[in-house]
Amino acid sequence: MKPDMSILQTRRMVLRAMVESDANALFQVFCDPVVCKYWSSSSHNTIEQTKKYIQQSIEERNQQTWVITLENNEALGWIYLGDSKQGVAELGFILHRDHWGKGLVSEAAATVIAHGFETRKLRRIFADVDPDNTGSKRVVEKLRFQFEGVARANWETHIGVRDSLIYGLIATDEHQFR
Repeated sequence: MKPDMSILQTRRMVLRAMVESDANALFQVFCDPVVCKYWSSSSHNTIEQTKKYIQQSIEERNQQTWVITLENNEALGWIYLGDSKQGVAELGFILHRDHWGKGLVSEAAATVIAHGFETRKLRRIFADVDPDNTGSKRVVEKLRFQFEGVARANWETHIGVRDSLIYGLIATDEHQFR
């Protein structure tokens, strides 16, 4: 059963369920090879790729995906909690490059983490970060995720076989979400 897709609000954003009509806006994110360098798949060449990707995410039973929006409700990226096993979920995010460095992902992630621990009663949330992805490392470290180790040669991606840095946060850790 797919978890509840509550609308989540931050100080500056609304995080809402992704819909098929987000394809045009999200194509602007997924067609950028710089944005997608450390993503699990390469950048998209056509909007049809993005539409298919969105549809797969919407249908994914073990994943909650919210689009990140500002006041105009246009999708700037997305953030998700992907269920790994009972009580454990992976945090992932992607954001249009024009909005990097503004603290939007950290703010959105703090709200999603709070939702995961407080509403979904998760015991653990983890992030799998490419060792060269300094932006994502900064985000999870800012959110007080603990570095847990390296999974060597963990992913075969469009940029080759990559290690994963595993960061974790558990519900009993002291953290400030909002």
